[in-house]
Amino acid sequence: MGGGPGGLYAAALLKRLDPTREVTVWERNAPSDTFGFGVVLSDETLGGIRDADPVVYEALGRDMVRWDDIDVVHRGHRTTSTGHVFAALGRRRLLEILHARCADLGVRLRFRTEAPPADVLAAGHDLVVAADGVHSRTRETHADHFRPTITTHRCRYIWLAADFAFDAFRFETAETEYGVMQLHAYPYGPAASTAIVEMREEVWRAAGFDELDEAESTVRCAKIFAEALGGRELRSHRSAWTAFRTVVNEHWSHGNTVLIGDAAHTAHFSIGSGTKLAVEDALALAHSLRDHPDPTEALTAYEAERRPVVESTQRAATASLRWFEELAGHVDRPPRRFAFDLLTRSRRVTHANLRLRDPAFTATVERDFGCPPGTPPMFTPFRLRGLTLRNRVVVSPMDMYVAEDGVPGDFHLVHLGSRALGGAGLVMTEMVCVSPEGRITPGCTGLWTDEQAAAWARITGFVHAQAPGTALGVQLGHSGRKGSTRRMWEGIDQPLPEGNWPLVAASPLPYRPGVNQTPRALDRAGLTTVREEFTAAARRAAHAGFDLLELHCAHGYLLSGFLSPLTNHRTDAYGGDLAARLRFPLEVFDAVREVWPEERPMTVRISATDWAEGGTSDEDAVAIARAFAAHGADAVDVSTGQVVPDEAPAYGRSYQTPYADRIRNEAGVPVIAVGAISSWDDVNSLLLAGRADLCALARPHLYDPHWTLHAAAEQDYEGPAAPWPAPYRAGRRPPPTGRRN
Repeated sequence: MGGGPGGLYAAALLKRLDPTREVTVWERNAPSDTFGFGVVLSDETLGGIRDADPVVYEALGRDMVRWDDIDVVHRGHRTTSTGHVFAALGRRRLLEILHARCADLGVRLRFRTEAPPADVLAAGHDLVVAADGVHSRTRETHADHFRPTITTHRCRYIWLAADFAFDAFRFETAETEYGVMQLHAYPYGPAASTAIVEMREEVWRAAGFDELDEAESTVRCAKIFAEALGGRELRSHRSAWTAFRTVVNEHWSHGNTVLIGDAAHTAHFSIGSGTKLAVEDALALAHSLRDHPDPTEALTAYEAERRPVVESTQRAATASLRWFEELAGHVDRPPRRFAFDLLTRSRRVTHANLRLRDPAFTATVERDFGCPPGTPPMFTPFRLRGLTLRNRVVVSPMDMYVAEDGVPGDFHLVHLGSRALGGAGLVMTEMVCVSPEGRITPGCTGLWTDEQAAAWARITGFVHAQAPGTALGVQLGHSGRKGSTRRMWEGIDQPLPEGNWPLVAASPLPYRPGVNQTPRALDRAGLTTVREEFTAAARRAAHAGFDLLELHCAHGYLLSGFLSPLTNHRTDAYGGDLAARLRFPLEVFDAVREVWPEERPMTVRISATDWAEGGTSDEDAVAIARAFAAHGADAVDVSTGQVVPDEAPAYGRSYQTPYADRIRNEAGVPVIAVGAISSWDDVNSLLLAGRADLCALARPHLYDPHWTLHAAAEQDYEGPAAPWPAPYRAGRRPPPTGRRN
């Protein structure tokens, strides 16, 4: 059902693998009808086509145009990056090739004919392939089984074409009086190019595109991007402004009916994956049916193989889509940094593979960043107030839950000491609680007694003596309504079986109703007490020798509970609008800053989103960061979530970094990025793109305490930003593996 590239190619492959099969394609449009102009296929996809059907591969090869360059044009400056391999051809030509191949193989093609409903077809056929597109009738009819989620995004775009060939894949921004607009253009023939114009919905309306017809929109777009087009016209073909929709389905098959292509999943056009995914779906489906004669088994195997690949592509596409949605926040970057940021937006292209593809371009970006010769970005120093960090790697705060009465012991000495010896520029403690009632669990560390301060001084003394140049930071916090729970491995967020202590919070809202206790809302006296507990802990932290102090205002703990509208329902001066919700956290920050040594930096960790409807918005997060910066915060540690239990995070590689990026570039404050940053390549990419100043990693440092030193060794770096401790120098090269004769 559906005669687009995915449906046609699936039909051809199924018939080719078994000529006795009767295969019919139903397509409601005429053979020559098509949407869009050019399609891009990767070498990987073409390789799969070559192996599955050399006839189609050879036909495609005769019409494909190939190029290596990407041009990024920004504020009159064109930056070219090479080494990117693209192959494209006209969508109409692709359909002609597939029509001919289907006809040669004996596939029945029924054009201008609406397919019967899928359940009707399923009753008389062994298999129904629903390739009926983003508006799939099959998916909607059986939504109770496929369980689709469709997200409409914030930009409008239109597919147009130009009757000449761009000499590269071209991205160009136009900063108009209405807002920022974007051109995505690429050649697909000797004298033909696709030109997609995209902009935020509010820019589209302000520019009056909502009142223009197809022809008027086409002329207007050509005028806006006249320089890119050399004054030439654009043309349209049933082109309409639309908002991209991301389609996700919980299930891809229902009985003997299976969804492929846009019916099953969509990926934003900015990573060129729509046709690619559909063709790869067809390949995988055909192979599954070859290997599993039973259709039910084949469809199960097909989905098991394809779903991880598709989900990875969709994550990359979502990152790319969001980058273009937030384009206005990127345009103030210098041209080469802007280009690097654009090229790495999806996280599939990184610093490391750009160095392989285009070493000259990457070297210029590194020089612009300030990398000394031979120094990776992550090993460039960074200054916060009176503290210079020798590199950009932070060991993120990680609760260990093994303290006795709040006193850190030998475990903490070894845990933090080993990470300090491992080369990170800054090592952070776990959340150190300011009072017994402010603990999360009985195993949390504290700084409410001099005994605890003395134990911390033992650890800072070790780090400063044995890992000179490593900074040690303390994170101060209060658990609020999330306190009095078991250690993580005994039942996360579950109350203690006995010995629970009373909780306080911004509002009397239990973390999990019916599970966690209801906290007492802090009154004026309680607010004063908590503020004084923070200042007393800060004084002890200073005397204990910590180099940096971070105020924990994230993850639903006490101060975070004041910031989020989901957890702060107060009607006094500390509740209501954002300015009021900020009041108490800022009072605590000011009190701590007053007693914390002037030359030592202070940072603040925030949850930039609650991942829940009605929670902290992107705009709120920027405003919160601005407020703390105005009160003297030297950097903002940008995390997300853990504020309410019914959150729905969009997990993925570096999934929290877009929030850090926005805060850094809108609020103008240094940021620490955190959240599934796992490789040194990610760290280098985030820094060079201007999305972060420092990168905090947690689990990688649990896996490898010497993560930073090993990152240096893997990049052949032996400079002052990653010195090996003298006793460890013999191990600064990976040991040989296997036998050597």
